Amino acid sequence: MRILHTSDWHLGRSFHQASLLGAQREFVDRLVGTIEAEAVDVLLVSGDVYDRALPSVDAVKLFDDTLVRLRDTGVRMVITSGNHDSALRLGFGSALLEHAGLHLRTRVADLAKPAVFAGDGFEVAVYGLPYLEPRMVAESLSVTEPGHPPVVAAALERVRADLAERQEAASVPVHGIVLAHVFAAGGAGSDSERELSIGGLEIVPTSFFSDFAYAALGHLHGRQTLGHNVRYSGSPIPYSFSEAGHSKGAWLLELGPKGLGEVRGIDWPASKELRILRGKIDELLTEPAYASAQDAWCQITLTDTHRPAGAMERLRGRFPDTLVLNFEPEDRAEDPHHSYAQRLAAATSPVQVCAGFVDHVRMRPLSEVEEELVVSVLDQVKSEKVQA
Repeated sequence: MRILHTSDWHLGRSFHQASLLGAQREFVDRLVGTIEAEAVDVLLVSGDVYDRALPSVDAVKLFDDTLVRLRDTGVRMVITSGNHDSALRLGFGSALLEHAGLHLRTRVADLAKPAVFAGDGFEVAVYGLPYLEPRMVAESLSVTEPGHPPVVAAALERVRADLAERQEAASVPVHGIVLAHVFAAGGAGSDSERELSIGGLEIVPTSFFSDFAYAALGHLHGRQTLGHNVRYSGSPIPYSFSEAGHSKGAWLLELGPKGLGEVRGIDWPASKELRILRGKIDELLTEPAYASAQDAWCQITLTDTHRPAGAMERLRGRFPDTLVLNFEPEDRAEDPHHSYAQRLAAATSPVQVCAGFVDHVRMRPLSEVEEELVVSVLDQVKSEKVQA
């Protein structure tokens, strides 16, 4: 049996205010193509189908179209809700959709209700743990301790009890797979993930999942291996510049009578890259070495001594999709003995206060023309106060 592990689709998400619907449609094309080319039997989606609890109309339509295309391939699906999803909205119609091969797991009540798939001489029981917000599910799981580990442990106890009963009653081997939307110990995060809790109470030990045939984890956006049978698929496309070096895709699992066999990475390289550039503006605008970034989403850090005027407009002339612009002067002389507050306190006139603020924020002093403008504005304000 071939199973494809994905997660964190985040349909409807934008990237620094740029729409990603086109990139997400491209991902769906690759997903459908992979399922057909690799003869995938079961598709797993470990949470965060949408980027918001109340998704946009375009995001809902994209998901609807995706489900129709997936169903046409004959693949069966198990989908759970993540911390970005509304469990109630995503789980609507779940009982009816099971007849079409789509198994939605968004409720605590369904923790021990697996989707069971028959293989050649074995069965696979797939359990879906939706994102478990401790404050919302602790009572129903009889948990009194704070944080994610206790509620995840309690949920997995129910899963193990059901799996043990099935294994004892079955005449063929029954392999247990669990989907979970968690921050597992040892996982590496990125800038595009929403924190699950404050103060470290979200970290779930990897050992919680070690006795399952496979744990398909979601939440972290980098594809990574915490153990042969415990993995994050990561998001299918990048959602922050911290993911510029990620290899996006999914995991393809082979299961047989003896359990988990080969696990192979499936790569889905995006047609539009992420590039992080750093240097002086004149070098960035003229050096041939940066030509490959002209069609990419760009995050640029300028290292000029003074902030160049019209920097974003000039950079977008060569790099049209520059989304983030930072300034970190490499050779700007700093005064280690005086903080900005101390320099501000030393100002002897309103003009110096304004000039100091502009220099601090813009990292470039006022020009002669700008200083004349500041003087003119201050004189006008002073005049209006006198008239009042």
